[in-house]
Amino acid sequence: MDCKQFFEKLSGKKIAMCGIGVSNTPLILNFLEKGARVIACDRRSREQIGEIAEELESAGAELKLGENYLEDLEVDIIFRTPGMSFNLPELERARKRGIAVTSEMEVFFDLCPATIFAVTGSDGKTTTTTLISKMLEADGKRVFVGGNIGVPLLPEIENITEKDFVVVELSSFQLISMRKSPDVAVVTNVAPNHLDIHKDMDEYIEAKKNILLHQNAFSRTVLNRDNEITEGFRQFVRGQSLGFSMERKLNNGAWLDEKGNLHMAYRGIDVPVINRKDIAVIGDHNVANYLAAITAVWGYVSLDSIKKVAREFMGVEHRIEFVREVNGVKYYNDSIASSPTRTIAGLKAFDQKVILIAGGYDKHIPFEPMMPYIVSKVKTLYLCGDTAEKIENTLKNYPDYKGSPQIIRTKDIPQAVEKIYKTAEKGDIVTLSPACASFDAYPNFVKRGNHFKEIVNNL
Repeated sequence: MDCKQFFEKLSGKKIAMCGIGVSNTPLILNFLEKGARVIACDRRSREQIGEIAEELESAGAELKLGENYLEDLEVDIIFRTPGMSFNLPELERARKRGIAVTSEMEVFFDLCPATIFAVTGSDGKTTTTTLISKMLEADGKRVFVGGNIGVPLLPEIENITEKDFVVVELSSFQLISMRKSPDVAVVTNVAPNHLDIHKDMDEYIEAKKNILLHQNAFSRTVLNRDNEITEGFRQFVRGQSLGFSMERKLNNGAWLDEKGNLHMAYRGIDVPVINRKDIAVIGDHNVANYLAAITAVWGYVSLDSIKKVAREFMGVEHRIEFVREVNGVKYYNDSIASSPTRTIAGLKAFDQKVILIAGGYDKHIPFEPMMPYIVSKVKTLYLCGDTAEKIENTLKNYPDYKGSPQIIRTKDIPQAVEKIYKTAEKGDIVTLSPACASFDAYPNFVKRGNHFKEIVNNL
C-alpha cells in the first residue's frame, strides 16, 4: 500500500491517538486533515495539557482525558504513543475486541519509499542517529530524522521519495511491536534499562532484536562487537553483517587501534579514517558512537563527509554538554544519563575526579555496576530524588568504599548546585549525570537538563 491509498482508507475511520505530546500532536492534525475522526486520549487533565487541548478541539478532535483515558475506546484503530507499553491491559482488551493497535513508526515503515537507517541501543542512540544524519547531509543527501528523536515522520510521508534517506532512533517500546526492519540497522549496545516498564530483561532484549529480525538479504546490520548481548544478535543477521569495536581489530567494520586511530575494514580493505583527538566531542562512548555511525554510512557517503562531521559536530544537547565555567569551576549537563551505564560513560569521559550530582526516579536497575566508577572517578557525590537512599546504601555496602567520595544529600538539584557553588574549588568539574530517570521531579530528562542549565547560568 502506498501513502495515497493509506490516507484514502483512513478517511471516515475512527482513530484513538493515545498520548497528546510532541510525537502525536502533528499526527492528530494530519489525520484530521485527511478526513479521519480522531479521539485524542491522555492521562493528564485539560489544565495540565494546556493550549494544545484547545488547538486540537478547534481542528475537530474529540478529547478523552483523565485516569480512564484508555477505557472503552470504541474505535477502528488505536495509535499508541512511543513510550506506552505494548502490553497494557487496556490495549490487550482492545486487540481482543478486534481493534487494530499500531503506532506511528509501524505505519511509517510500511509506507516509506526511502532508504531507512535505524538505530537502537541502551545508550548512544541519539548521538549515533544524529551522526548518521549529519554524515548523509554533509554528502548532499536529503535526510529526514525522526522516531524517538525529533518530530513524527508519518505527517511527512507524502514528501519523502525513494531517493531520500530517513534516519530514525527506535526505543524498545517502539520496536516491541515492529514487524518490519530498516535497510540499515544499528545496535549500539544492550544493558539493563526500562525494567520498570518491561516485564523482565528478556522482553527488553527481544524488543531490541526486532530491529534486525525482519531484514532481508540486501540489508546491513551493524552490531557492537564488545557487548555480549549484541554479539549474540549476529546469529540472526540475514544480510550484510558488520560490527564496530573499541577493543580489537575487525575484518568487517570500524575499529580503534592502540594509537587512537579509527579504521574501517570493508571487503578486504582497511582504511584509516581519523584519529580520536580530531573528534570534537569527548569520551570513549562518543568514539564508539562514531565507529557505529561510520560503519552504518560506509559506501553511502565519502570519507571527506565523515571527517567533516567528526571535526565539526559539537554533540547533542544534554549529553556531557558544557554549560559554563564559574570561578574556575566547569559545569556539565549530562541529564540524558538516566541509567547507571550512561553515568559510567559520562564519568569515564573526564580525565580527573568530578563532583557528581545523581539520583532521581527509580527504574529498578541495579546500581552496583556503577560503584567502582563512583569510588575511582568522583570527588564528592551529591544525591537527591527518590533513589538517593538506594544509591547511598549501595555505595556504603561496596567493599572498596572507604569513605571517599564524601556523600552529601540534598532535597533537589537546585540545592545541590547551591552547595557546590559555595564549596567547589578552582579546577573542579561538576556534572549532572543522574543514573536515573527524571519522573520524580521533572516530566523528562530535557526539562531536568534545561533547569540545571538555567540554575548554573544564573550563578
